[in-house]
Amino acid sequence: MRSRGGVVSTPARRWRSSLLDHRKSPARRWRSSLLDHRTEPAHRVVAVALVGALALTGCSAGAGGDEETLTVLAAASLTETFTELAEEFEAEHPGVRVRLAFDSSATLAQQALEGAPADVLATADARTMELASDAVSGDPRTFASNSLVLVAPADGRAGVDGFDDVASGRAAYVACVETAPCGALWSALAEEQQVEAEPVSLEVDVKAVLARVVADEADAGVVYATDAVSAGEDVATFPIPGADALTTTYPIAVLEQAREPGLAQEFVELVLSAVGRDVLDAAGFSLP
Repeated sequence: MRSRGGVVSTPARRWRSSLLDHRKSPARRWRSSLLDHRTEPAHRVVAVALVGALALTGCSAGAGGDEETLTVLAAASLTETFTELAEEFEAEHPGVRVRLAFDSSATLAQQALEGAPADVLATADARTMELASDAVSGDPRTFASNSLVLVAPADGRAGVDGFDDVASGRAAYVACVETAPCGALWSALAEEQQVEAEPVSLEVDVKAVLARVVADEADAGVVYATDAVSAGEDVATFPIPGADALTTTYPIAVLEQAREPGLAQEFVELVLSAVGRDVLDAAGFSLP
């Protein structure tokens, strides 16, 4: 198996890294998520959402008393679509600012369960939404589905011609950690396709996998079809046998700790609306 750009991570090393990440205190994990995943300036996720008057709430008045803030926790694979929908929501709700926090669904579910100041949770599978069930108000609504593909650097320097290069071990590939929906889906698909080659590294979410490939730090990566679409000409995309029959669904729900659940429900309804469906469809998601 080829290794690009450094030492191949051993399973033990990967497990140790994962364990260290989960030793962070709840408050620090929330702050890390909100700071690390930034979108357009209008939707920048900032630490102020976690301190002072916002420490216990996800939706509150702004500094001038005339702005409300809606905080949405969303799976990393929803970065482009939810950024666009946040802009649409703000346009329809003058005086409301949407803050977006993107991360692995498992991380976000745990944060919601521990009382992170947020209003809406959208995950990349039903399993992680179920983990946060005690923090969810009402029944989650399914709004999209996704499947896995293989991507490689577009310049062809990795020499990847298709899935067989990964399955045979000829190509060094990266994938998501199994606690993330993209990793759990790949684990099931790899078993079904009898893939014995292990990934050279496991990333926290699908955007991290894509970044490694685009940076030419891996021969290939297993990502969602929508992430391949968002990468455009930066990657070459190859189908994975059986992937169309083994998909993941995306649920969304209002959180119990939402300061103004009515406003949070309106964001959920936007995602489920014709406008939301058009945005998701254009990004390559399948719709229910």
